[in-house]
Amino acid sequence: MQRLFEFLFRKRHWFVFIVCEVLAFTLLYRYNAYQRNIFLSSANTAFGYVSSVSGTVISYLRLREENRTLFERNGLLELEILNLERKLDDLNADQFSYDDVMPDTTAQQYHYTVASVINNSVIRLSNYITIDKGSLDGIRPDMGVVSIRGVVGIVSTVEEHFSVVIPLLNPKSKLSCKLKSGDYYGSLSWDGRDAQYANLEELPNHVEFQKGDTIVTSGFSAIFPPGIRVGTVVEMDNTRNHNFYSLRVKLATDFQRLKNVRVIRNDKQQEQLAVEREARKND
Repeated sequence: MQRLFEFLFRKRHWFVFIVCEVLAFTLLYRYNAYQRNIFLSSANTAFGYVSSVSGTVISYLRLREENRTLFERNGLLELEILNLERKLDDLNADQFSYDDVMPDTTAQQYHYTVASVINNSVIRLSNYITIDKGSLDGIRPDMGVVSIRGVVGIVSTVEEHFSVVIPLLNPKSKLSCKLKSGDYYGSLSWDGRDAQYANLEELPNHVEFQKGDTIVTSGFSAIFPPGIRVGTVVEMDNTRNHNFYSLRVKLATDFQRLKNVRVIRNDKQQEQLAVEREARKND
């Protein structure tokens, strides 16, 4: 306490100066209309600037949440579109089976979980992606992962709070794809060179296609539903095997700017895998 009094006594001239300044500004503000107006104008300008900055920050934080909500809704709309396309295909194939395609079970079969990318590599030979969702969020190995533009990869390793995805930019990744305009399919793989391109192999050489045609998932697995965008055809090569084409595909997903993804859960995946394993026992 003694030191406090000594400090106040040593700095007494500063305290007297501050008191005098406050008193002078109070008298100036109270008895001079011109100075009072200037003060109010300056105060309003400063308050407006602070309000503008705080409003911008709040809007930015809300925008991130709105973007995440839109990302989830886009995923649901994509599933609905794929479901409608399959219904149309069924109706065109058999116009007498209208009642058979009416039960809407596909929409309930697939579900999305939105996740953020927290680690990503695109320049290595074997690239991996880490997301911020794990087993506690319902993520399991062998689940498909997509972005707002197209296919990303397949979940490989899962812990409670995080998961690792094997993307298309990994030689271990093999994805069954087809031309959107036809039913012929092949296997998509990455050659380790360019993060924007992959190769679709084993496509029969009598298949008709053009540059710019869309490549989508074939649906021949329990991981991805059919019709999810993978990329577009940029060129072809049949010099290695004259019976099959090798198509150069520009990937739809920009892996270098990947931030948010959706993990696909197929409620019938385990049932399909179980019956397929049972069938292979007879081989």
